[in-house]
Amino acid sequence: MRDIVDGFLDYIEKEKRFSVHTVVAYSKDLDQFQHHITENLEITSITEVDHHDIRSWIVSILEDDKLQPTSVNRKISCLRSFYKYLVRNEIVVKNPMSKITSLKTKKKLPLFLEQSQMETLLDKMEFGDDFSGVRDKLIIELLYCTGMRRAELIGLKLANINNSKQELKVLGKRNKERIIPLSPQTINLIIEYQRVLSGHFDDILRSKHLLVDDKGKEMSDGFVYRKVNRYLRLVTTIGKKSPHVLRHTFATHMLNNGADLNAIKELLGHANLSATQVYTHNTIEKLKQIYELAHPRA
Repeated sequence: MRDIVDGFLDYIEKEKRFSVHTVVAYSKDLDQFQHHITENLEITSITEVDHHDIRSWIVSILEDDKLQPTSVNRKISCLRSFYKYLVRNEIVVKNPMSKITSLKTKKKLPLFLEQSQMETLLDKMEFGDDFSGVRDKLIIELLYCTGMRRAELIGLKLANINNSKQELKVLGKRNKERIIPLSPQTINLIIEYQRVLSGHFDDILRSKHLLVDDKGKEMSDGFVYRKVNRYLRLVTTIGKKSPHVLRHTFATHMLNNGADLNAIKELLGHANLSATQVYTHNTIEKLKQIYELAHPRA
């Protein structure tokens, strides 16, 4: 049975290119689900369950673990991907997830920084002109100016940058490639970073990654999070200060400055326009605030 689960985890990591966090979370979800059906339902194999068994697990984690609907939906998404994989590989005939629906959740507006805050951070903040300072600024610059995901930033290779065309190739989810334009300012920062990089590490030319940590190795998720969190704390008091907030900030600022929603969708690498439309709510909320402040009858 463990071989089936390991095969699925290997599939979503290497073929579907799910993030490391997602693979670890799915592994824990499947272990928890298997424990439930074995201990509570006396089912010996994860391939023998039906939709009633899955619903009993959902009820149990809602009652016992008191998880939020978003966390439960993540677990449901795990099982949905898992059983889809089992059907495709003819390990099971019938998909028990076909009758399972996700829980209703309240939609939260994406958190983002104001344009003035990003200008303060990138134009007025002193990062330093040594390797770590230039590298840290480039991390912030790329996340904000391209809207790429944290995993996409970590996976960037030197070959992904085309200085002459001023563009960047990103390998996103499900191995989908997209091209993102770069400003001359960003290109200049990349060139400056490569200059200080070559002077900082003697053997760095052997690394294929564009950005590296303080030891010249591939950056970890935690490393990027800590860097972004540290600098965002200097300019904002919003509750969440993660790399993904810069992705939200990129999309919101693009929309507020007149960019077409479909163009933003392509730049973000969204599969569906519905995922991008969430940023229109931020714009509407901003318009409401302006209206309330400016209209005499508001």
